[in-house]
Amino acid sequence: MTILPASRKDRATLVLWLLECALTVAAGLLAIRLRFLHDPAGEAAFMQTGVLRLLLVAAFLTMAMAAFGLYQVHVRRTPMELLLRLALSFAFAGVVLSVLFYLVPQTYVGRGVLVLTLAGAGIGVTTLRFLAERALRTEAFRRRILVLGAGRNASLINDRMRRSSDRRSFTLVGFVPLPGQPALVPEALRIDTDFELPELAQWLHVHEIVIAPDERRGGLPMEGMLKCAQRGVLVTDLSTFFEREAGQITVSVADPSWLVFSGGFDHSMPRRLSKRLFDLIAASALLLLAWPAMLLVALCVWLESGSPVLYRQTRVGENGRCFELAKFRSMRNDAEQDGVARWASRDDDRSTRVGRFIRKTRLDELPQLFNVLRGEMSFVGPRPERPQFVDMLSREIRYYSVRHCMKPGLTGWAQLRYPYGASVRDAEEKLKFDLYYVKNHGLLFDLMILLQTVEVVVFRQGAR
Repeated sequence: MTILPASRKDRATLVLWLLECALTVAAGLLAIRLRFLHDPAGEAAFMQTGVLRLLLVAAFLTMAMAAFGLYQVHVRRTPMELLLRLALSFAFAGVVLSVLFYLVPQTYVGRGVLVLTLAGAGIGVTTLRFLAERALRTEAFRRRILVLGAGRNASLINDRMRRSSDRRSFTLVGFVPLPGQPALVPEALRIDTDFELPELAQWLHVHEIVIAPDERRGGLPMEGMLKCAQRGVLVTDLSTFFEREAGQITVSVADPSWLVFSGGFDHSMPRRLSKRLFDLIAASALLLLAWPAMLLVALCVWLESGSPVLYRQTRVGENGRCFELAKFRSMRNDAEQDGVARWASRDDDRSTRVGRFIRKTRLDELPQLFNVLRGEMSFVGPRPERPQFVDMLSREIRYYSVRHCMKPGLTGWAQLRYPYGASVRDAEEKLKFDLYYVKNHGLLFDLMILLQTVEVVVFRQGAR
């Protein structure tokens, strides 16, 4: 008998969708009862077609949730991201339904009923989603992963994803060594068998096979991989696996062809316009809120160490173009009197007392809002580096120049996922997250980064 390994996940998704539709209809029925609490005759008349109209509301709501990726069971989400996607889904569904009611009056359920329905469904669906997220991470629902390869590339999965939090969406079944390639994975994790790959995947109830050879030429069982794909087993490249599970692009295993053909890098006109609009709104709003703090910081810097209050520094921006970045000065005036560029270090003795505080609280970054408004920077993107460092890092780190295909940002994915970098190795680690952002950036991703940046600033994480 042929086993379709993904069927358990598919059934779970179908059940989740049916439950959310039922919750929406139940919330609508409760809303109707509340709306016509003192008008039984009106409720009876409304209910003649009310259930059908509520089913239409449920259909549009779940379609909005699907559009915001809430039925993609293979994607890991933080609680904050889940809440944001739910909020945007309900807001989008509300707007679309309002337009539909105007165009097709027969579908109208009433403003009060719609608001109460969305509110009730929001509470029910959010509760259900958090319960489902916990259930889907139990052993019964985790994807069973088989790694084809046991050498250097395959061992990266075991080395970099050791923690249970890194594996909350999958169970690692084992590693299958490839003939003629060295096996570096611990022997206890290897699967040495004479079974062909399709039979092995069926026997182990594998949901996904991650292809991780050290050498591709002539070393992969292509026919077996094709049979697995035909049977419903997902066959995934190692680079794609790291991109999905770790939110990074592993520079050492990502080859140029994968970067070219794996999608992403959206620079379409709608995306550029939406990003620029987001930048203008976010920078203007923050500037309106922060200008009293900016005046106070400027005064403190001047009182402690005199002028200049602002520190201007040349940084590399989009497509390698240089611009003048502005920050509140946090170091002594003679911090680089010899003209040699240096990375900031922990407890840097060049910092002033005010400087140490404003760097910890990120207040020194606020003048960069004017760089954003001028279009030299974006609100979210890779952090801009100095030309001296860019020249050195471009020579030493593969794909480093790719991060300059878009505007640098005031905050970014790498700043959230990796602490402040002060070495070539740190720059290489941060590049994994910068490349992930450059490849996968979008309006929703920008919103997520913005919300998480607030958390980082409040708890003073990562600054030096």
